[in-house]
Amino acid sequence: MTDLFKDYKQDLPAGLVVFLVALPLCLGISLASGAPLFSGIITGVVGGIVVAFISASPLSVSGPAAGLTVIVLNAIRDLKEYDVFLLAVVLAGCFQLLLGYLRAGIIGHYFPSSVIKGMLAAIGLILIFKQIPHAFGYDKDNEGDFDFFQVDGENTFSEILNSINFLHPGAILISVVSLVILIVWEKPALKKYSFFKFIPAALIVTVTGVLINYLYGLFFPDIILIDDHLVKLPVAESFNDFAGQFTLPDFSAIGNYHVWIVAVTIAIIASLESLLSVEATDKLDPYKRNTPTNRELKAQGVGNIIAGLIGGLPMTAVIVRSSANINAGGKTKVSAIFHGILLLISVAVFPAVLNLIPLSCLAAILLVTGYKLARLSLFKNMYQLGWDQFLPFFITVIAILFSDLLKGIGIGMLVAVFFILKNNYNRVYDIKRSVKNGKKILILELAEDITFINKGAILLTLEKLPSDSMVLIDGHKSHYIDLDVLEIIHNYKATAKLRNIDLELKDIPEFTGVAGGH
Repeated sequence: MTDLFKDYKQDLPAGLVVFLVALPLCLGISLASGAPLFSGIITGVVGGIVVAFISASPLSVSGPAAGLTVIVLNAIRDLKEYDVFLLAVVLAGCFQLLLGYLRAGIIGHYFPSSVIKGMLAAIGLILIFKQIPHAFGYDKDNEGDFDFFQVDGENTFSEILNSINFLHPGAILISVVSLVILIVWEKPALKKYSFFKFIPAALIVTVTGVLINYLYGLFFPDIILIDDHLVKLPVAESFNDFAGQFTLPDFSAIGNYHVWIVAVTIAIIASLESLLSVEATDKLDPYKRNTPTNRELKAQGVGNIIAGLIGGLPMTAVIVRSSANINAGGKTKVSAIFHGILLLISVAVFPAVLNLIPLSCLAAILLVTGYKLARLSLFKNMYQLGWDQFLPFFITVIAILFSDLLKGIGIGMLVAVFFILKNNYNRVYDIKRSVKNGKKILILELAEDITFINKGAILLTLEKLPSDSMVLIDGHKSHYIDLDVLEIIHNYKATAKLRNIDLELKDIPEFTGVAGGH
């Protein structure tokens, strides 16, 4: 336990930054999902404390996910009662727990690096585009609405254009001051001083934003930020009022098959998003640690069971919070746990104080987070790796920007798989050519693994071999040769005789109707 807190000097400030990022997102996702405002906070607390404690990921942060908002919105509408929906969340957690024990987490290791990097860049750009209106003081769309087609009927780019018509000078000044603080705070010259090293810039930004808005009220009341321009935490008047914000699931609806359909849907999508997020988080981790994905599914399952039992939204590992954690210097899971504790304290003890925070200063924090995820250097580096890496990366970015996370990942995966198949098609063998006594000699040295994907390439190559030649098909390097390929090679013996090809097979297993290999 002592080792867990050995990096507290880095983890506690990082947890504070994650808390400031997570707070408006928890509330915004609740609103976008058509759920009680308090439900997003519940999920943030459970994700921060429970899931982070169980998970083996050092830097991943869990909470309500923007990618589930449409599913949750439709589910609450279809199931008609929120407590019935909570039962579906509990069941979804049970399914995730089962998936973890069935070792389904291995799926997370099969997402190509180009697609994961495309996802990170896309989320960075989405953060930038979505926070520009909030930085301008146009807060019509909820925080946490990350889809291209927004809940308010606009899309990502039309919202930016609309915001230009509703510029709020008070919000813009706070945003600009906040950005200056965030940029200056990162200067190496200032990091030599303990104050700048251990006090997170996000805290200074938040305090400064509250102070500037207070001064507006004293000297410039026409530009003071109120109502929708501020954080909106639910304020409980008493302990009973606070306790009344928790909701129990309706277990009497266990026989409703619609509940089971929603539960399975949430379990599958939440699991995929979590696996994608922890894979991306591991890539951002400066220490390049690997998260056990099966344990992550179990942790997410337990988290959703608990969240559903007390009135929370479904959760996933979330890359926005996780990247904010990494950028703030977090080193261990203590930062995520601390952020969850802060969320709990904030709603229980001083929600009225946090309701003084302008969304424009929080927008500045997210703008900087987005920039760090989508640096121009990332696009340059991916381009330098070649088209087979750049195209899946770039198409993933565009697809996520103009749809949502899972659809964009799906499109990116299709492009990446195309290049994987193409590369496998072209790397089936090495061919050596020579001439002896006027007769052509060709040696086909097969690769280590020959799968059904290579079937077409092998077939076309054999058909193009010149007649009246000597051919050696050498499989001594091959650990595995697929049944379909073995069948093609052995069937070629008859064709070779007809074309006067002297065929020799070396270390090629006999075709017996069972897949071969050696």
